[in-house]
Amino acid sequence: MFKAIGVIELKSIPKGVEAADAALKSAGVEMVAAHPACPGKYEIILTGSISNVTASVEHVKGKFENYIIDSSVMGRIDEQVITALFGTQKSEKKGALGLIETFSAATTIKAADIAVKTARVDVFDLRVSRGIGGKGVVMITGEIGDVTAAIEAGSAYAKTSGQLSSYSIIAAPHEDLWNQL
Repeated sequence: MFKAIGVIELKSIPKGVEAADAALKSAGVEMVAAHPACPGKYEIILTGSISNVTASVEHVKGKFENYIIDSSVMGRIDEQVITALFGTQKSEKKGALGLIETFSAATTIKAADIAVKTARVDVFDLRVSRGIGGKGVVMITGEIGDVTAAIEAGSAYAKTSGQLSSYSIIAAPHEDLWNQL
């Protein structure tokens, strides 16, 4: 499916559209998605070889540096992160629940990838930007020890990048809470 993923967030919709065009013209990449997001952001998700995705993201960062909010290049992104990103994952309401909230889609996706590669967990949900004020949130399920390790690893990345909003771990969520998620 995807070889590598590049995510770029800009703080201008017109410059975002221009950056998407520049990204596509700069290296042999394909567009997965490009769209406006809350509040007045523009998100670009690219795929291709790691070298082409890196070159394309670096080109956009250099050309549009004053408009970049965040960016990330991920080499071998976990399949369940991609599935959750497109909303096609099969989520089970069981075990512990961990959440990481960040200020950018790029950091949320990378934190989710780190989390699922850290421990035996599942992505319950992954939401980026739309309807949540430009933030992103990933929800992870599994055994409490695994969820704790995954959330700590993903949130550590987000904190290091300066994009961590908050995180939580709930050992045994109430059934009514599961029904609302």
